[in-house]
Amino acid sequence: MDGPARRERLARSRLYFVLEARPRGEDPRALLDAALRGGVDIVQLRDKERGDEALVAAAEPFRAACDVHGALFVLNDRPDLVEACGADGVHVGRSDASVAEAHALVGSDRLIGISVSTTGELEDVEGADYAGVTAFATPTKEDAVAGGLELVRAAAATLAVPWFAIGGIDLSNVHEVVAAGAPGVAVVRAVRNADDPEAAARMLRDALDRQE
Repeated sequence: MDGPARRERLARSRLYFVLEARPRGEDPRALLDAALRGGVDIVQLRDKERGDEALVAAAEPFRAACDVHGALFVLNDRPDLVEACGADGVHVGRSDASVAEAHALVGSDRLIGISVSTTGELEDVEGADYAGVTAFATPTKEDAVAGGLELVRAAAATLAVPWFAIGGIDLSNVHEVVAAGAPGVAVVRAVRNADDPEAAARMLRDALDRQE
């Protein structure tokens, strides 16, 4: 997939799933397949504990599952390993590599995502292909500032790039996030911890698709 194809796929994406290499210490393949069948468009591998070689190895089932389902595969924090992991892009936080630094490492054909946690950061997404806008507090990212629905509404009025509300979003509040203007959402526990991950992903996707 080249750069234009990746960006076209990104523009159609609504549901973004963030997952560690070994969810609950288990092989991720079954969970990835279920989530993607349920309507996930983008999968991010986020695992800060693994060394370079282990992270590249962990990326293999993520890349394979996304290929089967026509989804995008994004690596968290490590633009230097995007090529080795076969990722479509990288998501960088404000304390990680800058967007310019990430582009220098991954080139123009790969996607760059940036985190947004405040209204001020909404004005600072130049060069990024998409943004992740922090909505609610979440234990999966304790250092993130939660902007709440006010930030979601501000993002809807400000951002010209594709974006996803992230942080504490699940079936209990996805409708209010969508009503506040989010075109897409990113989730962790809402799918990873569900008894039926495919059904959970499908219900989230249905809530997103109803806004169109």
